[in-house]
Amino acid sequence: MLAQVSTKPAFRRAEPDTRRQSLVEACTRVLARLGVAGTSVRAIALEAGVSPGLVNHYFASVDDLVAAAYAEVGARVDAALNAALATAPTAPRARLEAFATASFAPPIADPQLLATWIAFWGLARSQPRIAAEHARQYANFRARLEELLAACGVPKAKLRRAAIGITALIDGLWLELCLSPDTLAPAEARAIVGAALDALIS
Repeated sequence: MLAQVSTKPAFRRAEPDTRRQSLVEACTRVLARLGVAGTSVRAIALEAGVSPGLVNHYFASVDDLVAAAYAEVGARVDAALNAALATAPTAPRARLEAFATASFAPPIADPQLLATWIAFWGLARSQPRIAAEHARQYANFRARLEELLAACGVPKAKLRRAAIGITALIDGLWLELCLSPDTLAPAEARAIVGAALDALIS
């Protein structure tokens, strides 16, 4: 009796979505390590362990891949912010502080994330797609902050400036935490933001 021959392939290629995601993640690592000047199709392909042709198969240009990477990094930050809200007490003031201080803990407070974001910021002035993604992400963050501030009783007329001011404070402290962790502790950053929030909603 002849042995049954299996028609199942000896290996499976990565699913298109999985392969695309691996290229996006490789792009973020290359941006963090080499900056904009060192980010190329060849460098990303080497990081992902694939051929440059495969990168070109999924993305029309390196600019398309960088734009996808920016959106992916923003989605990861959003997930961390959502997780902070999900575990916060239900009181409006507690939810506001949880959202406003989530940037001071991993995975957002991360030097590699900062390095990647610096590369994106550097492109925002010359690449319209990156500029548009930057504007979208910051607008969404401020809009969510406005909602949380409104729930704490901040008048509608003051919401926009309050959200801009708190966002700037968060960004500045986040930069300091990532660049100089020996100078500023996460607890200090949370206390600074907490005091600013108290001044707004008192």
